[in-house]
Amino acid sequence: MPAWTWTYEGYDPAEETLRESICTLGNGVFATRGAASETPAGEVHYPGTYAAGVYNRLTSRVGQGPGAREVENEDMVNLPDWLPLRYRMRPAGAPPGDWLTPDGPELRGHRQTLDMRHGTLTRETVYEDGAGRRLTVRHLRFVHMGDPHLALQRTEFTPEGWSGTLEVRSGIDGDVRNAGVPRYRDLAGHHLRDWRTGTAAEDTVTLTCRTNASGIHLALAARTRAGTHVPGTPVEGNGGSNGGGRNGNRRTRAVASPVPAEAVRTVTGERQVFQELSLPVRAGVTVFVDKTVALSTAREQAAEQDREVAQLAAEAADFGVLLAAHRRAWEGLWQRTPLEVRGRAGRILRLHRFHLLGTLSPHTAALDAGVPARGLHGEAYRGHVFWDELFVLPYLNLHFPEVSKALLGYRYRRLPAACRAAREKGLDGAMFPWQSGSEGREETQEMHLNPRSGRWLPDHSRLQHHVGSAVAYNIWRYWQSTGDRDFLVTQGAEMLWGIARFWSSLARFDPGLGRYRIRGVVGPDEYHDGYPDAPLPGLDDNAYTNATAAWVLARARETYALLPARERQLLCERLDLTEAERARWEEVSRLLHLPHHEGVISQFSGYERLAPLDWEGLRARYGDIRRLDRILEAEGDSPNRYQASKQADVLMLGYLFPPTELAALFTQLGYELDEARWHRTVDYYLARTSHGSTLSAVVHAWILARARRAEAWRYCEEALAGDVADLQGGTTGEGIHLGAMGGTLDLVQRGLPGLEVRDGALWLAPAPLPQLSKFAIGFRLAEYGEVKLRLRRNRVQVALSAASPRPLRVRVGRREMLVEPGTAPWVEVNGR
Repeated sequence: MPAWTWTYEGYDPAEETLRESICTLGNGVFATRGAASETPAGEVHYPGTYAAGVYNRLTSRVGQGPGAREVENEDMVNLPDWLPLRYRMRPAGAPPGDWLTPDGPELRGHRQTLDMRHGTLTRETVYEDGAGRRLTVRHLRFVHMGDPHLALQRTEFTPEGWSGTLEVRSGIDGDVRNAGVPRYRDLAGHHLRDWRTGTAAEDTVTLTCRTNASGIHLALAARTRAGTHVPGTPVEGNGGSNGGGRNGNRRTRAVASPVPAEAVRTVTGERQVFQELSLPVRAGVTVFVDKTVALSTAREQAAEQDREVAQLAAEAADFGVLLAAHRRAWEGLWQRTPLEVRGRAGRILRLHRFHLLGTLSPHTAALDAGVPARGLHGEAYRGHVFWDELFVLPYLNLHFPEVSKALLGYRYRRLPAACRAAREKGLDGAMFPWQSGSEGREETQEMHLNPRSGRWLPDHSRLQHHVGSAVAYNIWRYWQSTGDRDFLVTQGAEMLWGIARFWSSLARFDPGLGRYRIRGVVGPDEYHDGYPDAPLPGLDDNAYTNATAAWVLARARETYALLPARERQLLCERLDLTEAERARWEEVSRLLHLPHHEGVISQFSGYERLAPLDWEGLRARYGDIRRLDRILEAEGDSPNRYQASKQADVLMLGYLFPPTELAALFTQLGYELDEARWHRTVDYYLARTSHGSTLSAVVHAWILARARRAEAWRYCEEALAGDVADLQGGTTGEGIHLGAMGGTLDLVQRGLPGLEVRDGALWLAPAPLPQLSKFAIGFRLAEYGEVKLRLRRNRVQVALSAASPRPLRVRVGRREMLVEPGTAPWVEVNGR
């Protein structure tokens, strides 16, 4: 495949939901799965559309008989389906045929291509009826990156061996539900109410509705026009260099060579509205149908919103003008995220960039939205916000800092909810939820279904309080990357202090150890949520949790010192922060307990007492054992009994902190962490991890690039292939894994170059892999402008934009140098 396209040849129903996720188109405000417009939702297809921050809460009954219970879940809402455009042949003198779909017997050929550079999805399909009459259909779709409320699709039809009429049905379907995840389908999924359908113009239909609990108003309008296609011209038809953005889209242009429909009929139902067109067609002559859709969500001013959306669709410029503006918008994004990697790895990294930007674009900066773990691509995890921003924001910081700041703002606006959650547990500070949605309350389900056993089980993952450390980490790295002091001394400091207060409150002093302990939590390794046969869930002294808590407490004190005197006094008074409390932060930050055994860091206290797992036996019986938790539970067992991890837990520390910073953190806590101890720890857990999370391969690739380079590429390949090959076995069809995609991009951006921004300098410690030893990246640094790095096996080039106002201080290994604006010096990696 070409470097900027992703193509699927042939039609495979078993792969369709995976392909729909991979071919999702978005603009940071809303996204639509790459489902065929001819097909409704079902077992094979799932045409979902999702808008950032649009959630709704429903109650479901789980279980049977006396043990049944009601559970409440908040979901990212599947919006009305704007895709439907169905068609059938009616040859002259013959009755109409069946509505054509790729699932029907008429299919003769099928090919779909995602054009990442231009943000378009193209399908080419050939149908043939029993009489040998053919219809070639070419479909081009895009979700406008310039105007985030528009989406368009053009469908071309070329009859072969027949003339007559083509019947087309185009419209909006509001009779949808959340049903994209099989294990959720028995739960409540109908999120819409108060449907209204109508027309805004002769060729434009409208549908409005509201979410039934959160009350979010949804408005859609669809304009359908037909025309003839001049042979030899591209599918976009009438091109143009004008237009783009809201004003450009309002330039109305007539569709070239309109086709007079024999009949146009509007069919209005309670939840659906369609226009039916009968188009005269001749053999060998191509006609096209353009569908322009406007979509908007709002919490108020519904009538004004409805008028604006209807007007936007009815008066939008023609297809070619809008496509040209859309392409320019995507080109601007690619220019802000330069990345040059050859081969298959480079193409997958482009795909990861495409999906990251389709979920979190510059438009996202104007929204109150977080980082959905599965993007805007599907309904897995109910569209919730976890800690995945930990893997995404470091990448965005160096390209779209305004988006990072907005995503941190999502957390800040939910700080009061985090403080309430802590108070309800008798604790101080801010306890951020493991899963967040619209309000910032804990959205983690209390029960989860094991599809292997069919049993509903208690879900204790809400005990992953380390999400607070992830929020703090992102605040600090944003400040380091951007130098945004105003943010740090206002919203950033308040969140950091709230999280520090929570850790200080949760830590309890153990006189026997002479150290503080944090008990009853769950670390990143979700396979362990308690001790074997213990009456209560939770683990003690999780090393990752305690180490990151100590880091947060130290950064909170450092932030206090950075605050200007007046702002510091006002914030201390408002938050009632005393010197005694800050002294406790200092004490806890130096005395948190980190358990060890056999010369390695223990994942948690007592880990060494767990039983060894028969890895080979399980692999012989099951093959893929990534989801070890489901396998063992179905056998009547539990991973709590074994030394077996879902993903990197202790090793996550090596992902977050460069070697010198991690060693300093351990020294702060009174422990020694030399290279030998860290390598023993890496080896120990490498042999005990099933990689049941897509994030695990990212972390291991990052760490092994410096600890065991010969093995790093295997995990790098797995991280890259996680979604495109659906390595988790059916999960990608429910939505891509945005954290893993962001993590692979950051692996190339920061991990392999060893890139840090601190102390007013750019620090580099390159560790290129033999399979990825030549690549180039570009980014922006506050106060310096554009920087480009080009890495080779033993040297690195640092190029600073000529427009930079000052030289950039760069440290590569032991060498420090000043890179002048407009220069691009090379330096040896070994520091000579």
